[in-house]
Amino acid sequence: MVREQYTTTTEGTRIERPENQSVYKIGIYGWRKRCLYLFVLLLLIILLVNFALTIWILKVMWFSPIGMGYLHVTEDGLRLEGESEFLFPLYAKEIHSRVDSSLLLQSTQNVTVNARNAEGEVTGRLTVGPQMVDIQSQQFQISSEEGKPLFTVDEKQVVVGTDKLRVTGPEGALFEHSVETPLIKPDPLQDLRLQSPTRSLSMDAPKGVHIQAAAGGIEALSQMDIVLHSSDGPLVLDAETVCLPTLAQGTPGPEGSSQGLYEICACPDGKLYLSVAGTGTTCHEHSHICL
Repeated sequence: MVREQYTTTTEGTRIERPENQSVYKIGIYGWRKRCLYLFVLLLLIILLVNFALTIWILKVMWFSPIGMGYLHVTEDGLRLEGESEFLFPLYAKEIHSRVDSSLLLQSTQNVTVNARNAEGEVTGRLTVGPQMVDIQSQQFQISSEEGKPLFTVDEKQVVVGTDKLRVTGPEGALFEHSVETPLIKPDPLQDLRLQSPTRSLSMDAPKGVHIQAAAGGIEALSQMDIVLHSSDGPLVLDAETVCLPTLAQGTPGPEGSSQGLYEICACPDGKLYLSVAGTGTTCHEHSHICL
């Protein structure tokens, strides 16, 4: 430790100093001073570079008092002009486009829209992929501008609320189970076909089944039997001409005896056949057809 001694003298008094007295300088000198100046200069350079980078970022990102670039902050929320790319999920309460343009959602993989409840669980999901559109919800509904349901789907049923359901495919419509409808008709000048390739076709109605061809004929073709059955009531064939061209025919009589007239005979099992008409019935003569 260095001790400094202070001596008080009066004017005119001479004090002799020791010859070997040490002198100490107070401050930073030498290489320490140069390092300090270099460190201060380095800090100043870093400060200037950071300030320049901040100005450059503000200019490139178009920061302004109302937002950043095409992203403007308004009272109603955020307004984004032009096209934007989101690298992570976007959470929003409402997304809508400008009045004079449409809203376009585009992705290289798929576009997924989720609806969550207060607990954060997904209650509805819409996924638009490159090959299919997947909708997961308790109910899917398409409505008109007036709010009228046009198409509704849930786990129990599919409801079409339009006045007309039109199928334009060349193969028609394929139903694996029953179909309930008050009317089936084709387009004008087109044929109507009801077909079951491997099973049976059944049409049921509590108050009757009405088949009408307003400008053409009705044709029923079957590889096996065609059965017309009425449990309570007659079977009426109401037409100017009823043709049965392929009925079994008995042995023709002598030429000119029947003048081309025949009578229709019935077997006990209901089978019909033709017999040459005579002055009396001739059905018994050809009853061997019923055997």
